[in-house]
Amino acid sequence: MTRIRRYHPDDFDDVSRVCLLTAAGGGDATGQHVSDDLMPDIFVRPYVLLEPEWAWVVDDGAASGYIIAAPDTRAFVARYRAEWLPGFAEKYEHVDPPETHDELIRHLGFVPERMLIPEVDEYPAHLHIDLLPHLQGQGLGRELIGTLVDALRSAGVPGLHLSMDAANTAARAFYDRLGFEELPSSTPDGPVLGMRL
Repeated sequence: MTRIRRYHPDDFDDVSRVCLLTAAGGGDATGQHVSDDLMPDIFVRPYVLLEPEWAWVVDDGAASGYIIAAPDTRAFVARYRAEWLPGFAEKYEHVDPPETHDELIRHLGFVPERMLIPEVDEYPAHLHIDLLPHLQGQGLGRELIGTLVDALRSAGVPGLHLSMDAANTAARAFYDRLGFEELPSSTPDGPVLGMRL
């Protein structure tokens, strides 16, 4: 039976796998970077290690989807820099300025301040959400967003935002249906969407 539940440390490998299998514009990013750990090391693992209370999974026998968030992006950036980045820097070489796609992705991992969008005070929370293909189109993404929004509202968080790959048009349509709106800090390659809570 498929259900949404809180993240548990036993889910660490499963959510890392989901991230990898959905990290190429919604498709499989296996073999596309210096390490298959790179995308999870930026977009999942620091969240579930630093703020596991803001993570939920879709469980269909294994964690096959997730939503993870930081309710206070400023605080998360500070913790990422202090607690996560030292280990990340031991694992990956930082090429600056980046020239290849892989170097650009690695660069993101070294610069957590990129998360401090101009609208961060109005929309202090941010999220990442991914579902394996066999779970898509069943309303689970909407349910995950609803679970997170309810928790953020209960905590008094005034707004939520996300950044996305412009190539992932299905995800963009999904967010538009849920009421996310494009924020001024958007770029053609990287829309930033926000929702007031």
